[in-house]
Amino acid sequence: MKKLVYLSLALLLAAACKQTPDTKRVVITGIDHSKKPGDDFFTYVNGIWYDSATIPASQTGVGSYSFLNFPQRIRLQGILDSVSRSNNPAGSIEQKVGDFYASGMDTAAINKRGYEPIKPLLERIDALTDIPSLLKLVAEEQKVGDGSIIGFYVGPDDKQSTINIVHLGQTGIGLPERDYYFKTDSSTLKIQKAYKKYLATLFQSTGSDAASAEKSASVAYEVEKELAAAHRTNIELRDVKANYNKLAVTSISKKHANLNWPTLLNDLGVKVDSVDMGQPAYYDKLNAMLKSVPLSNWKVYIKANALTTYANFLSRPFTDASFEYTKILTGQAVKKTRAEEMTQAVDRSLGHALAQLYVKKYFPEDAKKRMAVLVDNLKKAFEARINKLDWMSDSTKTKAKEKLYAFTEKIGYPDKWRDYSNVEVKRDAYFENRLSANKNDFVYRLTRVGQPVDKTEWFTTPPTVTAYNNPSGNEIVFPAGILQAPYFDLSADDALNYGGIGMVIGHEITHSFDDQGAQYDKDGNVTNWWNKADYEKFKAKTQQVIDQYNSFTVLDSVPVKGALTVGENTADIAGVAIAYDAFKLTAQGKDTTKLDGFTPDQRFFISIARIWRVKTRDEFLRMYVNTNSHSPAKWRVNGPLMNFTPFYNAFNVQPGDKMYKPENERITVW
Repeated sequence: MKKLVYLSLALLLAAACKQTPDTKRVVITGIDHSKKPGDDFFTYVNGIWYDSATIPASQTGVGSYSFLNFPQRIRLQGILDSVSRSNNPAGSIEQKVGDFYASGMDTAAINKRGYEPIKPLLERIDALTDIPSLLKLVAEEQKVGDGSIIGFYVGPDDKQSTINIVHLGQTGIGLPERDYYFKTDSSTLKIQKAYKKYLATLFQSTGSDAASAEKSASVAYEVEKELAAAHRTNIELRDVKANYNKLAVTSISKKHANLNWPTLLNDLGVKVDSVDMGQPAYYDKLNAMLKSVPLSNWKVYIKANALTTYANFLSRPFTDASFEYTKILTGQAVKKTRAEEMTQAVDRSLGHALAQLYVKKYFPEDAKKRMAVLVDNLKKAFEARINKLDWMSDSTKTKAKEKLYAFTEKIGYPDKWRDYSNVEVKRDAYFENRLSANKNDFVYRLTRVGQPVDKTEWFTTPPTVTAYNNPSGNEIVFPAGILQAPYFDLSADDALNYGGIGMVIGHEITHSFDDQGAQYDKDGNVTNWWNKADYEKFKAKTQQVIDQYNSFTVLDSVPVKGALTVGENTADIAGVAIAYDAFKLTAQGKDTTKLDGFTPDQRFFISIARIWRVKTRDEFLRMYVNTNSHSPAKWRVNGPLMNFTPFYNAFNVQPGDKMYKPENERITVW
């Protein structure tokens, strides 16, 4: 997968170099001393935990990073259980999140309704008589969260980042990405079969007999496959400039007569002269298919899309069908509890309302203050690394540092919360509650078309365990959810915090200077701010990253996709280095006193391994490698560290160790 904190640099550095008197020691346990750290550092730190960790049957993995969202949901669930039982004032955030949660927990009422909530939609689809009426329905459904064939969203113009414009992206498929329709290995064929079965089961659940349902599933799948053929690959989607195509509506109207863009955009509520069509080949194909594919097939496809969109809002036959497919795709053994599912639903639909209750109960304000110190210290360390680069000219260095100090930093939670006053929430209408929230989101985006970008906006909910860099906003964001152990601990020494959240901060800073982020200037515009020769050297260095990570595998023989993960890998490699340099500015970083038998440097590197302590199901890991821009957890540890000489020094890594690389082969980008 988007407040401003400006403090005096001198004050921050002074604070960073002084350990607070009440800081407690966090004891490091679980190290497997039978392993050589230089052979596999991930296993040296995490192996004992990994071998004993049990993935809950309802989960696809366990451990840190995104899997910390599981215990987070338990916290959020506790909040929701409480407010849903309380007598809350009408219209209050407590009433909205409490009644929304309660409506979804009432499975007896949901099951009693069956598929009644979508019967009117299915009947409207059946009544369609031509392509114009189909496109009108597509536009109407877009407004309540059913995207189908039009990938519509609103966001900053890449070339004028202060203004929001309409973007149109490729869409229309149900499998994780285009290659799933064309690969013929056994695991992919199994997923294709499960997906077709899922579609057929949904059709049966709305009254079709088995033979008709199977035929409908096949028709819908073939339409998806034809659309998928026009999709760019995930690697191709990394090309920032190729995926920016600002086109006049008059121009695309002539090219795509069957889509009738002026009418379609008007039906969406948009009046614009131009749009950014990210992947024009998709819309070329869609325009042709609107003529070549029979209307009857389109109606089946639109039904299938609606059924998959709304399946988890409906009765048990639909949610069971959805889970049976998920089980094959990710390896998840049993359904999540209804309470966990509903907690996720509230977080998605009313996330900033729920977040207000979360931060009030769980987020200490002192965390913001210490994070501000860490962020500023990391920026100082990154500036020092820029100054020392031997491959970058002074003119490019100056612009890079201007960009670095133009960052907006967002920590914990927003200063301005989302308004959900237009979301109608009833305690006995779960399906309608979901659609009301979706409609509110659509209107929220729509009103921003042509308007200045709101620099205070967040693109994740504060309780989420994540962090992100938004290149068009030149901002780095650290939600309250990630500001907890093992990433961040107010009780911990600097070695653990700089190796934990410090590495994450360095990672997010570097995203402004990875293969994609480096194409945005300090104001968030895609423009060439580089000296040409410098940029060629930079691309050569990122190619080294691609080549190295292509050599890594998981599940014995599944290769990491270096070109897909290059941005994240570049950020990991630099993130470690920047965090280490910043750690060296602290009192502990300048010391050699051991704690628990480990030097400060060793504790720093151990902390890095702990924050990627993750164990997943094989099915999930296979999908992750195929679709995710991040490397698997093991290589988020071993990959960067095998390129970082201070790690070699800290653990006496020698030739013959499996992670050892000669010094001239260790990759340094930043």
